[in-house]
Amino acid sequence: MHKRKIEVCFTPALLPLYDLKNAIVVVIDIFRATSSICFGIENGAEAIIPVGTVEECSAFEKEGYLLAAERDGKVVEGFDFGNSPFAYAEDKIKGKTIVLTTTNGTHAIDESKKTAHQVIIGSFLNLDAVCDYLKKQSKDVLLLCAGWKKKFNLEDTLFAGAVVHQLKADDYFLDDSSIAADDLYNQAKDDLVGYTAKTSHSERLKKLGIEEDIKFCLNVNITKSIPVLVKDRLVRL
Repeated sequence: MHKRKIEVCFTPALLPLYDLKNAIVVVIDIFRATSSICFGIENGAEAIIPVGTVEECSAFEKEGYLLAAERDGKVVEGFDFGNSPFAYAEDKIKGKTIVLTTTNGTHAIDESKKTAHQVIIGSFLNLDAVCDYLKKQSKDVLLLCAGWKKKFNLEDTLFAGAVVHQLKADDYFLDDSSIAADDLYNQAKDDLVGYTAKTSHSERLKKLGIEEDIKFCLNVNITKSIPVLVKDRLVRL
């Protein structure tokens, strides 16, 4: 019987090194894209369409969708909102389709969907739901950290470690990246807010005055939905 693997890819730049044909890819962008996506799907968004560029997002304007665009932590001028989780409240997005482009998260989705068996979205908000789902599948797991502009970041790796921490007892083969992420999570798990305060992305967002977004994205298990990519749309699994 095939022994399932858990691998952690620290940045989409490394994705060509991995074979995804038999893998469920969990895309992770804790601050803030995947947290917002999870919150939006939980709050009744019909679908979220992730696109790679601002121009692609603009092209959907005539469809009557909500358009969300973020670059370098800021809402792109002329769009309905960016990727703050507070923009994805139920009264704003229930029953709506949102087209979303972000600096890191949507790029990671775009890259992984090319060859993955399945793409799902993970965040601390839906940690247990993601882990419970993965345990029931026969596929390998690749935890893809969106990072920051194709570079390593700490908060995404911590979430990857949180998933490894729950799954490792189920007789998976762990690569070295998974072991490292698990070790990092074990250091941080008792004070995620304090540990992530030193991250570069956290500092960026603080300078923009959006510390509340950071705190919100570190809430654990406040949603049960798993967004899954079906064709080009993220919908509730």
